[in-house]
Amino acid sequence: MYFVDTHTHLFAEEFQNDAELVIQRAVEQGVISMLLPNIDVETIEITKAFAKQFSLNCFPMMGIHPCSVNENYKEQLQIIQNELFSGYQYVGIGEIGMDLYWEKTTENFQSEAFLQQCKWAVELNLPVSIHTRSATNETIRILKSMKQQPKGVFHCFSGSYEEGLEIIKMGFYLGIGGVITYKNSTLPETLKRIGFEHLVLETDAPYLPPTPHRGKRNESSYVPLIAQKLAEVFEVSIETIAEQTTNNAKNIFKF
Repeated sequence: MYFVDTHTHLFAEEFQNDAELVIQRAVEQGVISMLLPNIDVETIEITKAFAKQFSLNCFPMMGIHPCSVNENYKEQLQIIQNELFSGYQYVGIGEIGMDLYWEKTTENFQSEAFLQQCKWAVELNLPVSIHTRSATNETIRILKSMKQQPKGVFHCFSGSYEEGLEIIKMGFYLGIGGVITYKNSTLPETLKRIGFEHLVLETDAPYLPPTPHRGKRNESSYVPLIAQKLAEVFEVSIETIAEQTTNNAKNIFKF
C-alpha cells in the first residue's frame, strides 16, 4: 500500500534530533510521500533544506499561515511571492487560510493575505492547502468572491456535513487526520454521509496525533492509523482507502 501524508511539518524543531528516523519509520509504514506546508517567512529556508535533504520523500509548499499574518503582511507577502515566482519547484501554496480562533484582531490582514495567495495559486496553477479555524464561512466567502478559484485541500477538516458538502461542491478535497480517531469526534458520522471519494490523508505532525498516541508527538508513520479508521467507517478495506486517497493526492498536488 502507498500512502501520502498531505500535510506534515517534519521540518519543525520537534523533529530536529531524529528527522531521518521519522522519515524512515514513515516509509516502512508505506507513507512514501510527505508534503511540507510552510508556516512563515522564518521557516522558508528550513523547509527548503529539509525537502532537499529528503528529496525522494518530502515535497515543499510555500505560503504564510494565517496565525503568522500581522501588520507587516504586505512585506511578508512580498517574500512569499518572490519564492513562489523564483522557479523553485513547490507542489502547492500553503499553509494559508483564516484563523479567527486565535487571531480575531488580524481578520482583515488575514483575508487580504489569503485572497492574494489564492490569486497566485490560480496564476501558477498550483493547489492550495487551506487552514481554517472558526472561520469556515469567511474562508468560503473569500473563495467564492474570486472570478476563478484555486483547487486544493481544506486541511484538518472537522466541520459539519453541510460545510463539507459546500467545500466539495467548490471542487476542494477534505484533509482527514488524527481527529477522526478521537472518542468524541463527530467526523465518522459526517464523513459517512459525504463518502471517501473526496478525502486525502494527513497528520499535521507534530500536532493532533491519532489514538493511541494522543498526548505525544505526531509523525507521518501514523497515517495508516487514520486510514484504518476510515476503512472501518466506510466498511471497506484499508487498501481501498489507500488507493483512493493516494490517487486524490496525486491529482491535486504536483509531485
